[in-house]
Amino acid sequence: MSSVPETPRVLLVEDYDDAREMYSEYLTFSGFDMVQAANGIEAIRQAVANQPHIVVMDLSLPEMDGWETTRRLKADERTAGIPILALTGHVLTDFSGRAKQAGFEGFLTKPCLPEDLVAEIRRILNAERVNGH
Repeated sequence: MSSVPETPRVLLVEDYDDAREMYSEYLTFSGFDMVQAANGIEAIRQAVANQPHIVVMDLSLPEMDGWETTRRLKADERTAGIPILALTGHVLTDFSGRAKQAGFEGFLTKPCLPEDLVAEIRRILNAERVNGH
């Protein structure tokens, strides 16, 4: 994406309703346009239909986990350029390396403060703009 609009669209993929609502409300309050999905299959549909500027992806999802969903989004020319931020409750050995290799532009571990999520989203969107995506 060539430029980030004043109200960037965020696709939040999270299977826990309470967490999805809490993050979505905070991100809306912080100036983002929100789209939500509760699983990987729905995330792919929403990404194609809504062309978000960034996807915040939980890795533990029903039906299709965040790793596979990300692989599919990065393999689809319609969504390949959308940066994806991993959001996970699991800290794995060499998670950073695995996340970058899988195509994630960043990652945060849950629980994370909503303001930390906003800061990381803005960091990635600014990096994308600087790099000309």
